[in-house]
Amino acid sequence: MLAVAVAAAAPAGAQDGILDGAAEADAASASRWSWFGDLLLRYDHVEGLTNDRTVSRWRGRGRVGGEFAAMPELAFGAAIELAQGSDDNADNRINNDNERSDGGNLDQFWLRWQPAEQTRVLLGKAPLPLELSPLTWDADLRPAGVSLDQSFALGDYSRLQLVVGGFAAQHLYDDDTRLAAAQLAWRWREGAPTNAAVLLSYLDFSDLGQLTRQGLTRTNRRLPGNGPLLSDYRLLDLQLVGRSAVGDWPLEARLDLVRNLGADDQRDGARFSLVLGSRLRPGGWEFGYSNQRIQRDAVLAAFNEDDWWFHSFTHGFMPWIGYGLDERWNLRLAAFREQRNGLPRHTDRVLFDLAARW
Repeated sequence: MLAVAVAAAAPAGAQDGILDGAAEADAASASRWSWFGDLLLRYDHVEGLTNDRTVSRWRGRGRVGGEFAAMPELAFGAAIELAQGSDDNADNRINNDNERSDGGNLDQFWLRWQPAEQTRVLLGKAPLPLELSPLTWDADLRPAGVSLDQSFALGDYSRLQLVVGGFAAQHLYDDDTRLAAAQLAWRWREGAPTNAAVLLSYLDFSDLGQLTRQGLTRTNRRLPGNGPLLSDYRLLDLQLVGRSAVGDWPLEARLDLVRNLGADDQRDGARFSLVLGSRLRPGGWEFGYSNQRIQRDAVLAAFNEDDWWFHSFTHGFMPWIGYGLDERWNLRLAAFREQRNGLPRHTDRVLFDLAARW
């Protein structure tokens, strides 16, 4: 009887081991997944436009996606974006928007390979891997392409970073703009309470025919008779960034200077910003100010940030205040006072945002 009991128990124990192993494998597979997303609910009001036009609208946008770590060196990611606004998509062109008010699209679809600790290759549709300011690039855009990010340690806390890539810019209306980009960054005492960075970037835009035909080049100069663009767009951009703290309040100052090497004149732009605090902290206040001046062909006006009404041929300033409701939700109230060069009056804009991230 004892022998029979032992013989009967052996397969049961083995089966329990198999089930335990399967459960552990399922848990390990599940742990390879991570989820991310963001939500933006915005009220937008603009006054002082030509023909006494005003804009008053609500816009909402949500993104949700997931990342799967297939192995320590290889990960895949994808996300979708949904948008709904009180205005129509037909208004996006005249309102200088970089994204549609209504609709859905594939926001991200990428593969990331990290063959070494300081080497990363990104392939697919994703946020642009360069650190740029709103003067030259809208962070909401998602180009598709390939990039290499290589860092070199300089002591314990500093590093030199090189990012190079080629992209299909993928603006609205079947845009076929191509972008070749490179950025060299020196990051001093990265992660320390007081740190700094110097970033030198080169952005070369080409294949601008469809963009121009769709009227997305906006205030950039064109040849007579609604012809092609007068200038090429090869941007050399220098950013100087300093970060420190005032008590428990983080402080960041950033100066961004850009010159379009593809233009003979009207080719320079500058932006300064100062931010105290952070609305991304629970209960955290944020106070910010930025001021920018952009000559007519200094930047490609389709691709810099559309929170500003005018994308070039303009000067203006923007103060804002933000507050972190909790670790996920935050508020921001921003005001813009801009003047397009050659116009006698200012344009005033107010944006009130409720945002979340996870």
